[in-house]
Amino acid sequence: MTSQSAISPTNRASENAKDRGSPPLTLVEGDAPATTEAAQSYGSAARTGHWWMWLVVACVAVAAWYYRFALSSLLTPARTNASATAVKSSQRTIPVVTAVARLRDLDLYLNGLGTVTAFNTVTIRSRVEGELINVAFTEGQTVRERDLLAEIDPRPFEVQRDQAEGQLAKDEAAVKAGRLTLARYKELLPLKSVTAQEVDEQSALVQEAEGAIQMDRAMVANAKLQLTYCCIVAPISGRIGLRLVDRGNIVRANDPNGLAVITQLQPIALLFTIPQDDLARVLTPTRDWRSLNVDAYDRDFKTKLATGTLLAIDNQIDPATGTVRLKAKFANENNLLFPNQFVNARLLVETKREAIVVPSAAVQRGPNSTFVYVVQSDETVELRNVVIGPTEGLETAIESGLTAGQIVVTDGIDKLQPGAKVSLRDKQKTSRNTESAREGRTEPTRPAGQKGAR
Repeated sequence: MTSQSAISPTNRASENAKDRGSPPLTLVEGDAPATTEAAQSYGSAARTGHWWMWLVVACVAVAAWYYRFALSSLLTPARTNASATAVKSSQRTIPVVTAVARLRDLDLYLNGLGTVTAFNTVTIRSRVEGELINVAFTEGQTVRERDLLAEIDPRPFEVQRDQAEGQLAKDEAAVKAGRLTLARYKELLPLKSVTAQEVDEQSALVQEAEGAIQMDRAMVANAKLQLTYCCIVAPISGRIGLRLVDRGNIVRANDPNGLAVITQLQPIALLFTIPQDDLARVLTPTRDWRSLNVDAYDRDFKTKLATGTLLAIDNQIDPATGTVRLKAKFANENNLLFPNQFVNARLLVETKREAIVVPSAAVQRGPNSTFVYVVQSDETVELRNVVIGPTEGLETAIESGLTAGQIVVTDGIDKLQPGAKVSLRDKQKTSRNTESAREGRTEPTRPAGQKGAR
């Protein structure tokens, strides 16, 4: 390599000279040592450059090897600490809220929005014209049928009655006189004192007077009837509303406003709607003449107002909303239902007998199955696949996978994994519930959202 490096410059110069047409360069004998020395200097410089390059590569390799072990020694304690933390985290106790799976009957309901409607609503109107001289009711009072509500001045109608009775007496006297005259004519007819025509005319006069008596009696009856209309009584039992006419005013027959309005409250009806897809669940028990119970709740679904029975189902579905109307009847003994009141209706359509019931919060849905976390006797949890049944409010029926008395986790599930250690927040209550569930005792439940007592 050293020889090639030293000669190549001269050869290049000679070749370049040939290319330019110049005479080739010749080495002078006195120049040979200088040329050889230059060539040796060039080769030495080349060897020195290669040595430094390899030295740098070697240093980099050694540094990489050294720092590899250094970093490994630094990361090993961190990894060990992380593993220890993970193991410690997996072994720590997680506080959870639990519930006991119970064996009991689960009632299934259909919920609907409804409006309370009175069976009967009557507007009180006067049937005669006159002055209102007495208002016998108090606004908002509960009245019974035939109770006195108001009085119209009866004096004009008493006068009409007296006139009709006087006319009746007059016509009765005329009939009596006509009958006597007819009897005399009949006695004189054989003696030829009167003609047969006179007898017939007198008989017709008597019949005419008898017709007048019948008319007079009808007039007397009408006058008495108008007189009874002066006393306005309640046609139905119910609650009377606000007074619309005050005492001293002249009322007229069939006034459109009326005096007041009476609304029947006992019994009372509830009109509510359910989706058309649930209609079959209602029709099936009604075909067997079973009476379905309906519970009425307030707008917030917190307070139960009354319990009644399903009375009727409408004969068509509303195409605009896809719902069907149902009518329920309530005794309303506590008067908590009021006409035009907005309520929530719960129709009991089915009761699932002897079902395993757990809170819906305990049921979790995974990608492959539905599962719950069951607390074991050693206070560790087991992931248990279950088959769920119908859900009602905050409770779900379990078809398979659980037995009565087992404890399931309802809160704190997001921190759990199979085998995790847990602690029960209310261990004594859970123990009592477990014993009662195994013995078959059940507790009353409330629908979702209800806070008040039934």
